Amino acid sequence: MSLTSVISRSKPKPRPVRKHRLATRMELKRQLRDQQEQTSQAFGQLIGAGDTIAALEERLGDERAGRAGAERVARCLAADLDERTGERDQARAEVAALRARLAPFLAAEANANAVTVPSAMRDTTAFEDQATEPIKVTTLWAALGIGPVITTQGSADPAHLPTT
Repeated sequence: MSLTSVISRSKPKPRPVRKHRLATRMELKRQLRDQQEQTSQAFGQLIGAGDTIAALEERLGDERAGRAGAERVARCLAADLDERTGERDQARAEVAALRARLAPFLAAEANANAVTVPSAMRDTTAFEDQATEPIKVTTLWAALGIGPVITTQGSADPAHLPTT
């Protein structure tokens, strides 16, 4: 045997690793107690959820009954509204027909009872109630009796001078 044959070129086999150690009896009892406690809590939550669901179903039934009642009332009100709308439209048509029939009588009565007043003259005999006369508006040249000034620009020609 040669030395090279003794030395193997492969990796040595790993030793088996123990992944879990065995649980002791005390640990198993503790785990069982914890699981029983969790089961008890979950069962209590389940019973509480059942009670809550029953209460909510009862409320849902009440709400559905109330909604059905409200829908019945809404249908009755809609029917009543339609009936009243028809009556209103019929009354409006009747009022329009009566106004058309009554219009000539109203016009005749208005003409017969018309208030007529003769045209009046204003009494201006009192001092406080004197009639005013229009204000005379003239230019300053006309008011002072002078004419417009014409610039001769140094011209001595009598044609450029204004006549007085």
